[in-house]
Amino acid sequence: MNVPGSPRRLSILGSTGSIGQNTLDVVRQLGGREAFEIEALTGNGNIGLLAEQARAFGARMAVTASEAHYDALKQALAGTGIEAGAGPSALIEAADRPAEMVMAAIIGTAGLAPTLSAARRGADIALANKECLVTAGDLFVDAVRKGGGRLLPVDSEHNAIFQVLEEHQRHALERIVLTASGGPFRTWTREQMAGVTAETAARHPNWSMGMKISVGSATMFNKALEMIEAKHLFNVSPQQIEVVVHPQSIIHSMVGYTDGSVLAQLGCPDMRTAIGYALAYPHRPALSVERLDFARLSRLDFEAPDEDRFPALRLARRALERGGLQSAVMNAAEETAFEAFVEARIGFLDMAEIAEAVMEDMIDAGEALDIDQVFAIDAEARRRAGERLRAMAR
Repeated sequence: MNVPGSPRRLSILGSTGSIGQNTLDVVRQLGGREAFEIEALTGNGNIGLLAEQARAFGARMAVTASEAHYDALKQALAGTGIEAGAGPSALIEAADRPAEMVMAAIIGTAGLAPTLSAARRGADIALANKECLVTAGDLFVDAVRKGGGRLLPVDSEHNAIFQVLEEHQRHALERIVLTASGGPFRTWTREQMAGVTAETAARHPNWSMGMKISVGSATMFNKALEMIEAKHLFNVSPQQIEVVVHPQSIIHSMVGYTDGSVLAQLGCPDMRTAIGYALAYPHRPALSVERLDFARLSRLDFEAPDEDRFPALRLARRALERGGLQSAVMNAAEETAFEAFVEARIGFLDMAEIAEAVMEDMIDAGEALDIDQVFAIDAEARRRAGERLRAMAR
């Protein structure tokens, strides 16, 4: 067994996605059932894979987010003794089951309610869902604190910061530097980007990820969301958060201190490293991932991001400066525009323009007093983004 102690009970929200599949691979590497007991797995439409995962790891429960797929999941699990569930309430039930740790890897705001529920009951949260902090940052961090669990970032950038941020040197923290690959269009002009398709945007040069994350990297909206996450995860001011483009994706992020020192976490581009650190924390597990060969590293490049070609970063700074629910508005509008882009109803550059327009429409969005208010603002931002999409189609 790779992880000290008795098996930990783990639930994975979003097990059929890229992060979820990598998490199960790490579980295998760390000893499989000897190291982890899988309490619950959740997915969406890939019922065959979800059922296969549940059987292979002996999950006690498997849930599909889509109620329309319930019968298919139940049939796929027939005779296994694994409980099947479907729909939003079943996702929350899966999150509430007695797992010590929950991997929160559901993409989008659909992951907010179940992850928040797991935090409230005191589970350690391995957080790969950006929207928990982007849309409900203060509420979510407060729920983790009151629940008594730990918040362990899984995004490679935040995980890197988590590894090198010295808590006993908090007084000397000067800045956090998030690295960005720049995506497939790092050197493209706006005119070139105007005509790209979703398939082209999804071809990330360094990472293998799903459509939403890959397109988010191409627009740099992923980095915009990570800026907002960093504020909540590490309790820093917006002025302390920097972004630098690093095409090789070898340095995953850095922390700068008041004495001029900069500490960085390096590694080959592989999400399993960050996942393994979160699952085994505070121990460092032995993982079968590619090792850096410094003799073969001919160069590491860095450049300032171009916020004219990638306005998502500018919008994130605006949301951080305004505070309140502006980041929730930005996220909801961008998600709505992303869906339209994937369906070829709008162009690549239109996504940021729609997000910015809705943010200006809802500049007076206030503070989030509870989760219902977050969902209400989210719904209103999506409605307004939808209106703009319909106007563009005329």
